[in-house]
Amino acid sequence: MRKNSVKKLATRFLADESGATSIEYGMIVALLGTIFILGLGPIGTTMRDDVFGTIATTLNNSTKTTP
Repeated sequence: MRKNSVKKLATRFLADESGATSIEYGMIVALLGTIFILGLGPIGTTMRDDVFGTIATTLNNSTKTTP
């Protein structure tokens, strides 16, 4: 009788995939987060150089021309 219950428990444990699903979702979230963070680098550089660079240049030029 005890041998049968251990066998049932082992079979149920091996068939349970709920933990594997959670791990897979975690891996997907980690991958998407990595892609998002790596994608922000070039966007941040472009923003700094183009947008804020233009603003800084405009502000510097406006203070030079004022008497």
